[in-house]
Amino acid sequence: MTDQNAAVEIIERQIQELDTVFKEATKDINTVRGSERVAAWKKRTVPLLAQHVGQKQAQLFAMTKPGPSFTRDLDEELSDEVELYRNFLTTLAQKLKTSAPG
Repeated sequence: MTDQNAAVEIIERQIQELDTVFKEATKDINTVRGSERVAAWKKRTVPLLAQHVGQKQAQLFAMTKPGPSFTRDLDEELSDEVELYRNFLTTLAQKLKTSAPG
């Protein structure tokens, strides 16, 4: 397994973990706790990205934050935040896959 393949696997695992956190939050109907879990997940993901993808991508991910929300709908805000992080990681995994040798 190449380093890029390992990095893609780690990214995909983090996406799955994020989806699990979001599903639990929606099932529990507790968006505040869900937001806390997403924040903890992000905090764990940054060093993984630094180790397996590089410091630059880890910093970009750490700085990724949802924009302002005017809906006052906590469920929608949590969903938007999860989607933002999922899209970032999915795009990163695609870049690694397409740049992988052979």
